[in-house]
Formats: sequence, structure tokens, C-alpha cells
Amino acid sequence: MPRQKDKEMKIVADNTVPYLKGIAEPIADVTYLTSKEFTPEQIHNADALIVRSIDKCTRELLEGSQVKLITSATIGFDHIDTQYCEEAGITWKNSPGCNAVSVAQYILAGLIILSLVRKEKLQGKTIGIIGVGHVGKEVQKLCTAFGLNVLLNDPPRAEIEGQKEFVSLDTIAEQADIITFHTPLTKTGRYATFHLAGKDFFSKLKKNPWFINASRGAVHDTEALLQAYQTGKISEMIIDCWENEPTINLELLSHTTIATPHIAGFSADGKANGTRMCLEHIESFFHLRFDKIKNVVPPALENPIIDLDKFTENRIEQAVLKSFNPLYVDKMLRENPTKFEWYRNNYQHPREFSAYTIIHATMEEAQVLQQLGFNVQF
Repeated sequence: MPRQKDKEMKIVADNTVPYLKGIAEPIADVTYLTSKEFTPEQIHNADALIVRSIDKCTRELLEGSQVKLITSATIGFDHIDTQYCEEAGITWKNSPGCNAVSVAQYILAGLIILSLVRKEKLQGKTIGIIGVGHVGKEVQKLCTAFGLNVLLNDPPRAEIEGQKEFVSLDTIAEQADIITFHTPLTKTGRYATFHLAGKDFFSKLKKNPWFINASRGAVHDTEALLQAYQTGKISEMIIDCWENEPTINLELLSHTTIATPHIAGFSADGKANGTRMCLEHIESFFHLRFDKIKNVVPPALENPIIDLDKFTENRIEQAVLKSFNPLYVDKMLRENPTKFEWYRNNYQHPREFSAYTIIHATMEEAQVLQQLGFNVQF
């Protein structure tokens, strides 16, 4: 039976986790904190934490506390000291796949901007996707729908599933016009990804590709990336994830074609998914039910209709950019890079393609747009 009102059930949550307030309160006592307020004293009596990547769940924070469960509204979990949690008997859960569609939308929008600026069609280009988990699969789906050739690299998956679908990093370095990273950040093990995009990798590039990092900042070596750009090994860069965030490298910022403050996964839909998954983890762990969990949804769009007849050319591309265009946040980051974290916390979360309905599409356009995830009205 689900637990009813339990005054001893205490949740401490990051106050920037969206769509959360009022959902858990009928069941639990909930305290909302800023990331700076996540201190041993503040979380000591909590049964569960709901955190974001900026909330560092370290031994220093957790030792001696009553925390039994940490839930993170993010795909990544490198902000959680998983080894200490295992030692201390603290269960931790991330939210795999919650923002995968959002990141893929970001990648496609960025590629469209580059293609329009350079007057080069994306169709027929070869994109190498490094890391084919939840996000990489969504990137694969959108790029395939848009007519790109796709190369996949994921050694852990290849080891389990066989090499048939996958290629080596060397093959991507040799053949890809575009290279995008979607791996977790790991520093140990056979498939460590720390500085995976480093001097050795860049030295093997053959086609002066566009380089994208929307995974974790330290997946690329900043100095090696700058050298690769300055020597012409890379022609364009889309950077959403930076080493040493929020203190980012200003030289890299100046050379990056599209620069954003780690917001690729920040769609309203992805945020709602992450919040909902955290609550579901708490429900499962503590054997209770949040009746209001169905209310964890993003707000409806004021105008969800995209009329293709308003565009004289590049109609599909313009539909994508109508739903999401990263250039406005790129402009803000360049104007004041010291506000990196402020931009993240105050970002206006866009809706994903599925929130929009396209009208006046041709049959050919409709086929592509539906594969991208848009609704199409005939």
C-alpha cells in the first residue's frame, strides 16, 4: 500500500529543479535550497535529495547524514561520489535519457545554422557520433531523417553487441565531415573518456570537420582543441560543454562558432522528464505515491503552429529554427561569459519538436518533419 502523509519523510531539493514545487508536499516535508546552500548541516536530516549537476554530492556533504537516496534530474552523475555512496549504503539514481531529445534538437539546430552560414547542404555529409547511448541514438535518428550519413562509435556497446553497427575512432577521424561527442565523463577504465578528444585524436583528422561537444566539458582537451582549430584540423566548433565550468576558456569562446552555457539538454520537456524521474525513483524506493506527479508537465505553447508558407526557402530548416535557435543564448554568453551559471539558471527552456504542429507542408516535407518529431496537419 502506498504510504500516506508521513511527517518523518524529508526531501531536500535544489530550488531550480522545475515543475517540482507542490508535487511532493502532500506526502513529504520538502526543503528547497540553492546549490550553495547544499551543506552538511542543511541536508543532515534528509531522507532523499533531488539534485542537479551543480549540486556536488561528495563525502564531505553526505558523511554522517541520514540520506538514504540521491536522485539527480540529469543524465550525468559525475557530480555524485558514487564510490562513497556505495560504501555508505546510499542509493543514487540519475535520469538517463530524460533530455536526450533536447540535446539532439540542439545538435540539429546548430548544424542547420552552420550549413546556412556556409551555404553548404547538410544532406550527404557524414557525421561521426561518438557515444551512442540515449542521446547518441536520438542524434542518429534526427541526422538520418535529415539525410546525413551516420558513423557510430561506442566501444562498450560494440563489445557487447558486436562490431557490425560500429566503427573505430580512427575511421571517424578519417571519414567524418562532422564529429559530435555524446559520452559520459569517465576517468578510469578501458574506455575512459577524459580528454578523449585530445592531441592524438585531432592529429588523425582528415576532412577538417565541424567539432561538437554537448556531453561533458572534459571529454575534450581544451588546449589540444584550440591547437587543432588554429592549425586548420577543425573548421567549425559548436561548444555547449566546457572544461572548468563555469570558468570557461575565453580564447576557445572567441573561436567557437556557436557557444552556449551547457544548456543543450535544457528543453522544458527534458526538464519535466528529469523531475518526474526523480519523483518516480523516490516513489519506488520509499514505497509511496505522489498523486500530483501527473502535473509535472511543461506549460503549453502560446502559439504551437508553424506555417511553412511563411518561409520562402529552406522551409524545413526554418521550421527547426523556429522551434529552437541557440543564437540568442550564444550572444548573451559572448557578451558576459562570467554569467555562465546565471544564464543556465535563468534559461528560457524551449519546447521540443513534438510540441509544434506544422501546416502547409508538402508531402515530401511532411515525411521529413514527422521523422524529426513534429506534428504535421494536412
